[in-house]
Amino acid sequence: MVSRTTDDYMAMYKAGVRAVIEPAFWLGQARTHAGSFDDYFQMITGWERFRASQFGIRHYSAICVNAKEANNEELAEAVMALLPRYLEKENVVAVGEIGYDDMTELEHRYFKRQLILAKERNLPVIVHTPHRDKKNGVVATIQLIKEVGNDPSLICIDHNNEETVGMVLEGGFWAGHTIYPRTKMDAERMVAIVLKYGTERILVNSSADWGVSNPLSTCVVADLLQKQGVTQPELDKLFWENPVELFSRSGAFTRAELETELEFDQSNLFNGNSVLRGQAPEIRRHH
Repeated sequence: MVSRTTDDYMAMYKAGVRAVIEPAFWLGQARTHAGSFDDYFQMITGWERFRASQFGIRHYSAICVNAKEANNEELAEAVMALLPRYLEKENVVAVGEIGYDDMTELEHRYFKRQLILAKERNLPVIVHTPHRDKKNGVVATIQLIKEVGNDPSLICIDHNNEETVGMVLEGGFWAGHTIYPRTKMDAERMVAIVLKYGTERILVNSSADWGVSNPLSTCVVADLLQKQGVTQPELDKLFWENPVELFSRSGAFTRAELETELEFDQSNLFNGNSVLRGQAPEIRRHH
């Protein structure tokens, strides 16, 4: 969401979105200093949480060294030293997204060390799977998780496709699917997967980054599934109950908390800054 505008938050709220989870992400250009990660982690656990709340949306984060930047050993070591502090933040719900990109030795090393961090803290994990040679990447991912001994029911293996979703579910993991308008996994293919596999341990994620992406992808998939005759209870399970079940295990929130509308006052400030830029503030209170 750090890549998105306030218009996106307003559109998401209007569409029924009430909570988002933002995994620590590659910024499109490699960072060269550990301080850049420090500022970024502060942003997604601080300012971005505040910004979302000002539009009625609860914002949670996952924290990590991502797979791409794990290949810079000196940088990755420095960022690993930052992680324990951020994993204690009250709105951090997972370690992620960690995993493989090019399947290098360094990626493997930092993937394993971060799985251990998550295991020690009993935190959920969001796993990135490679865009190239995805099947072998998923096989290697499952082998490593078994080696470290993480609880599969706390792990979301993401970016699945038709070739990998079956083995992920068979392993007892959550099978995530990130929906892009054109690449990786699109809405129509996601509908076919749900019709084949059902909704048990299936997660559908919107894409919301600096590229061609759509933070309302979940809504697009939900509309298509409804047209295919999928019932409202099944849609509720897929788009609400499943992610709440997994990420509430972090202890950062409860389902009851999420199902209460968020109060906000847009005249509030975060470190002296507001979201208003001269607009009249909206204030929402429960009555």
